[in-house]
Amino acid sequence: MGNSFTSLLFKNTDHRVVILGLDNAGKTTILYRIKLHQIVLPQPTVGFNCEKCRVENGIAKGHHFSLWDIGGHHRLRPLWKTYIKSTTAVIYVIDTSCKTRLDESKDELEILINSSGLPISVPILILANKQDLPSSMKSDNVLEEMNVNFNKRIVEWVDVCALTGEGLEDIFGKLLTMINASKVLLSPGKSIRKS
Repeated sequence: MGNSFTSLLFKNTDHRVVILGLDNAGKTTILYRIKLHQIVLPQPTVGFNCEKCRVENGIAKGHHFSLWDIGGHHRLRPLWKTYIKSTTAVIYVIDTSCKTRLDESKDELEILINSSGLPISVPILILANKQDLPSSMKSDNVLEEMNVNFNKRIVEWVDVCALTGEGLEDIFGKLLTMINASKVLLSPGKSIRKS
């Protein structure tokens, strides 16, 4: 009986993931690094980019992810609420080399977390990007500096570099683990927070 329950619970292999963050955080570069395994230097995103990925290996093998990269310019951020309504998970990208924008990134992340359109069951994977730059902060320092209340959400932080692909190797496996954990472990009164 346990096996049939588990197979029913994890039967869905199609996942919709929204990629959010401030402008110039590296969202589009991450999207195409994940999809194409190469660097595509983008223009600022006006609106969104959407790519579908079928995972060929690892624990997420056979799963399909629709990745929605939404523009991060301040005029586009009010539109984020439109895209998060039916999402399975959120990737939030932070430019860790730009300390002057950490407060702005924190404010937008808190707006997202407290949005009525984002169910508490939707996990958030935070990518501390641009780790190749000397001025970048590690995710532990960013987490401490931002001091965000995640309101019982499943959250993980990963240090990444979109240009080299460092930290992005098993991004789908990490997302799938978080999605499954949100289905099984998140119930009233429980909280999971990993960093």
